[in-house]
Amino acid sequence: MLQKLNPKNKDIQVYVKDGLYPRGDAKVSVFDSSVQGGDAVWEGLRVYQGGIFCLDRHLDRLHTSAKTLAFVDIPSKAVIKKAIFDTLEANGMKDDVHIRLTLTRGEKITSGMDPRLNQYGSCLIVLAEWKPLVYDNKNGIKIITAHIQRNSPRHLDSKIHHANLLNNILAKIQANVAGADAALMLDAYGFVAELNGTNIFMVKNGCLYTPHADACLHGITRGLIIEIAHEAGIPIVEKNLSLTEFYGADEVFCTGTMGELTPIVVIDGRVIENKSDNQILEKLKRLFEAKIPVYSEKLPF
Repeated sequence: MLQKLNPKNKDIQVYVKDGLYPRGDAKVSVFDSSVQGGDAVWEGLRVYQGGIFCLDRHLDRLHTSAKTLAFVDIPSKAVIKKAIFDTLEANGMKDDVHIRLTLTRGEKITSGMDPRLNQYGSCLIVLAEWKPLVYDNKNGIKIITAHIQRNSPRHLDSKIHHANLLNNILAKIQANVAGADAALMLDAYGFVAELNGTNIFMVKNGCLYTPHADACLHGITRGLIIEIAHEAGIPIVEKNLSLTEFYGADEVFCTGTMGELTPIVVIDGRVIENKSDNQILEKLKRLFEAKIPVYSEKLPF
């Protein structure tokens, strides 16, 4: 599952704060808040056949995260969209592209934690790369349960899509050491929250289940799958779910921008036997693919 450098990305143009720069010159200051404290918010966007999937939903979440962190200089949707479109056009990108959209609190006048030191305005970064889906959404992935807990709202609300990802990275390190593709993270009560980088669903007896979005990110793809299930008449329940329930599930899968809908075939050595007669995951995949052009904002070039 380890990503590799695509030679096509060696000469890409990257948008940083106020314009486009060649990859080697695209940098932020050592005084930038993202360097000083991981003080930034971000979104992962996917480009399909000339359109950006769920762009407005991602920008709404970016704005909410920045507002929660009390950013005082948040670019408008129009400004952000123009930066994205300019970046994609400069690179000739229209399909099979991933965008890492980051908004930092900006540069500080001197190193320190106090946000009042950020007096130069926020810094918008648009990093677009030629990149296929990260996970194998046909054959599936194997996961293990990490001892690292997912943050609760009492500590650092997981609904803030912030760039301080050490919580997730520590879990991913544990998965790497165990030879697994990803780590399953539990909440403070021991219920399943999400994977280190994606949300999680399970199917049992024809019903679709997913954890409450209490200790997990309210993922864009997660929300869309819930909407699709309602539209298709598939029973969907959000509830506290234990590992035992996932071990005995008929189907298990994760959702996210970089993997779409990916089957999970092994959890902690327990094989998910795929006993679902209705093949709910395959149905959801088809319905999701049909939504891609519907929910994609067309590129203006």
